[in-house]
Amino acid sequence: MAKRFRAAVIGGSGYGGGELIRRLLLHPEVELARVASVDFIGEPLAAAHPNLEGRTDLVFEGVAPEEAAKGMDVVLLGLPHKVSATKMPALMECGARVVDLSGDFRLRDPAAYKKYYGAEHPCASHLTDGTFVYGLPELHREKIRASRYVASPGCFATTIELALLPLARAGLLAGEVEVVGITGSSGSGVVPSAGTHHPVRAVNLRTYKPLDHQHIPEIVQTLLEAGARDLDLRFVPVSAPLSRGIFATCFAHVADTVTPDEIHALYKDAFVGEPFVRVPRKRLPEVVAVSGTNFAEVGVQPGAARDGRRVVACFAATDNLIKGGAGQAIQSMNLILGLDERLSLEDPGGYP
Repeated sequence: MAKRFRAAVIGGSGYGGGELIRRLLLHPEVELARVASVDFIGEPLAAAHPNLEGRTDLVFEGVAPEEAAKGMDVVLLGLPHKVSATKMPALMECGARVVDLSGDFRLRDPAAYKKYYGAEHPCASHLTDGTFVYGLPELHREKIRASRYVASPGCFATTIELALLPLARAGLLAGEVEVVGITGSSGSGVVPSAGTHHPVRAVNLRTYKPLDHQHIPEIVQTLLEAGARDLDLRFVPVSAPLSRGIFATCFAHVADTVTPDEIHALYKDAFVGEPFVRVPRKRLPEVVAVSGTNFAEVGVQPGAARDGRRVVACFAATDNLIKGGAGQAIQSMNLILGLDERLSLEDPGGYP
């Protein structure tokens, strides 16, 4: 039976592209019709993604994004930061809906984009005019449904935002927030570098871009929209010996009049009805529980009151390639196509 919609993946040879392809091949309503790439041109998809051996007859096509988008209902754009923005004007002329996985359209401030991505934005008007909706369904579900263009969140950003969203929505998130985020190696992409090569990654923990990571303005922007005030985010990312997964530990401060029971109740109730966010009842979040899935886990531990303030430790775990990347993009794709957002995303993964 023919599927209702046709989709193209542009930039399909990387880890995120492979996850997009896998989820689309499983999708009951969306046909994966084309995969464009600058690598493996003319070769089967299994040349880059061996898990897809025998699963599809599609090959990587070396065509321009606007050519790949012709005749498509939706395009999932997996191009690098600063490349995606240069291709977007021509792509938007094709009429397809677009979910962009790069960071090029997440921010609304062109100056912040220049500071954190190191370049002037080539179509900065689209940052300020509301063309792109920020694709965090737990915050912007109805806006995503009504949009044609979605800027899918970053992996660290998704994880940290979900950890702090209950406090922000309750008006309790303000001032200094300290975050340590631990990430797996797949977040660095398919091409190895001196810092991501297995021999130095597998037995090591190291920080990079401390207090200067490009997801900082994205996180602040999102949490302010959710109800935070005067936010000062201090974020230290840590490279860990994992292939997949992000674990975020966030330290926020609330008035001591907010009791631990109230904070626990806030987190218990915050994600009721959300299909992909879990608040475990008898444990705190852990990476192995979400690895390979589109689920996120969120938890909280209030501390003792001191000097009029109470520290609150907030935790979240995601798979950086799925809920932190391709899976969340598919979730937004489902929403903009008017489909059940859970389609092709409900598998629970394995354990351990």
